[in-house]
Amino acid sequence: MTQMNTQAVASIGDDPTEHGTGLKRVIGPKLLLLLIIGDIIGAGIFAITGRVAGQVGGAAWLPFLLAFVIATLTAFSYLELVTKYPYAAGAALYAHKAFRIHFVTFIIAFAVACSGITSAATSATLVGKNLLIGVGQFIDGVPQDSTATMIAAIAIIVVLALINLRGVGESVKFNLVLTLVTIAIMAAVILIGIIAIVNGNGDVSRLVVFETPADRGAFAAVTMATAIAFFAMVGFEDSVNLVEECKNPQRDFPRIMLTGLGICALVYMLVAITVIMVIPPGDLLNPKNPDAGILLDVVRIGAPGIPVDAIFPFLTVFAVVNTALINMLMASRLLYGMAKQDVLPKVLSKVLPKRRSPWVAILFSTVLAVGLVIYVNQNSSDGIVGALGGTTGLLLLCVFAVVNVALLVLRRDPTPAGGFRAPTIIPIVGAILSLFLAGPWARSVEDWIQYEIAGLLLAIGIGLWIITASATAIAKQRKRSRSRQY
Repeated sequence: MTQMNTQAVASIGDDPTEHGTGLKRVIGPKLLLLLIIGDIIGAGIFAITGRVAGQVGGAAWLPFLLAFVIATLTAFSYLELVTKYPYAAGAALYAHKAFRIHFVTFIIAFAVACSGITSAATSATLVGKNLLIGVGQFIDGVPQDSTATMIAAIAIIVVLALINLRGVGESVKFNLVLTLVTIAIMAAVILIGIIAIVNGNGDVSRLVVFETPADRGAFAAVTMATAIAFFAMVGFEDSVNLVEECKNPQRDFPRIMLTGLGICALVYMLVAITVIMVIPPGDLLNPKNPDAGILLDVVRIGAPGIPVDAIFPFLTVFAVVNTALINMLMASRLLYGMAKQDVLPKVLSKVLPKRRSPWVAILFSTVLAVGLVIYVNQNSSDGIVGALGGTTGLLLLCVFAVVNVALLVLRRDPTPAGGFRAPTIIPIVGAILSLFLAGPWARSVEDWIQYEIAGLLLAIGIGLWIITASATAIAKQRKRSRSRQY
């Protein structure tokens, strides 16, 4: 079994040119920037702005800023590693290079895949809820309770699976269109907010009003709000898997990733500030539609003539569905890749003859996403978006901690000429802060269901890994027995 495990993981870090021509390098700086922005800006800003404000009141901009700082620290580690090992595999590759322990590599890879599934389930829930709201403006009696939201989310996940099977979600043009729509929506919200403030419907003094729930102090409130806000900053790590398709990764990746993170942080900060200044403090936790998010209320106040309930829900669908589709694509491909390496059951590596899409991996990730939506709907008082969005952040915070530690270990390998090198203090601080935000003190008791969800997902993965390893060992033993007979 040990021999199989070592061989299965060894190829993770190989140079793809040793096995063929590798991937086609077609992504330039501008396209890479748009891909990074499109991956980060999406469900997060719609789903959590109100929840962050509910923890710290008018100081909601602070958790977003802190989340950006922590994400940027880990981004520096990713940048050094991606210029040192410019191959598509991301955190799993770095863990393998640093520790050479098959189980650790598997857990990191599966955790990243699970983070994609939980993020997609979060986004699908938000899309489903907004569709219910939008359709409800034209058809009376459309239900909008938690059960209806759950059913709508499941329907969205199934649709994403069908698109995934056809492979159209891999189209870069499709991603770019949705990214531009998202940016336009964010710009419209900010502009409408500015108009509201100019017309006297905003209050600058609210930005320094720090309000926390009665049962916790300022430090605990900021910590919990930052853990929530972290969901908005995830996504940049997916771009690492594009490195083999970039024209000049050593030159472009550092400046483009940091530029993309900076643009996204600026957009989120502007949106948070707009929300705080326009929405009265008592209404931050009570938007007209909690699942659709507080941003719609900004439009209602700043532009009362716009039929926001009729238009905006459909616009958010375009902004959020891209996040869900990208994450489901990523998750299914990771599962497929692990099956190809004999780390997960071989059946997950099956592909459709004509479409060449990994249909079993897509089906498996879809079943997991649907199961999560149902499980959380029945067991969480915080709602599907809060529980699954928090689980996404939890999983990636743990992955980020490992990436930062891996960078320190891999300092034993020389940095290539012209490669990026982060100051040593950055991965140290990044690992500490990531682990701190992953702790139970960064979540309310109601949010501890995130640990249950993450543990359940990883337990499923470990079970599949054990089955695969055992089956491989038995097959090798039978092969040796036959060899002795002849």
